[in-house]
Amino acid sequence: MSRFIQIIAAAALTLPVLALPVPGSVAQASATAEAATLTISLTDIEAPQGRIMLALYEGAAGYDGGKPVRGAAIEVSGTSTSTVITGLAPGLYGVKLFHDVNGNGKMDTNPFGMPVEPFAFSNSAKGNMGPAAWDDAKFEVKSGTNNQTISFK
Repeated sequence: MSRFIQIIAAAALTLPVLALPVPGSVAQASATAEAATLTISLTDIEAPQGRIMLALYEGAAGYDGGKPVRGAAIEVSGTSTSTVITGLAPGLYGVKLFHDVNGNGKMDTNPFGMPVEPFAFSNSAKGNMGPAAWDDAKFEVKSGTNNQTISFK
C-alpha cells in the first residue's frame, strides 16, 4: 500500500506541472486531428469539502508506477463533481484519485500506512491490499468526446 500512497502523493505534488503541455508527450495531442476530450464524473462523495486529487495515466506501464500524463485538483462542494481533460491522444488510460477531505494536499494515513481518506480508481475498480489492477481500471479513450464515471463507494 505504501507504493500507492507514494504514487498518489507524487501526483498531488506535481499537479500544477501536469496541467501544462509537455513537448513530445500525450499532452501535445491537441495539435492533431485525433485529439480527444475526457469528462470524468465523480459520484458518491461522502464529505462535501476539500478537493479530489486526480492522476491520469496512459498505458499499463504508466499506471503501474510511471508518471501521470495529466493531473487535476477538483474542488468539492457536494456529493458529485466533474472535470474535463482536453487534448488527449486516443489510447488506454487509467485514473487514480483520492479525496483530500482536510485540504492538506496529501493522502492521510493511519500509523500502519493505510489511507484514512477516500480513494478510487477508474471504472470504480477496487484494489486488494493496494491499488486496483490495470486490467480492472483501464478504459479506452477514442477521438472526440469520452466519459468516465467513478464512484467513491
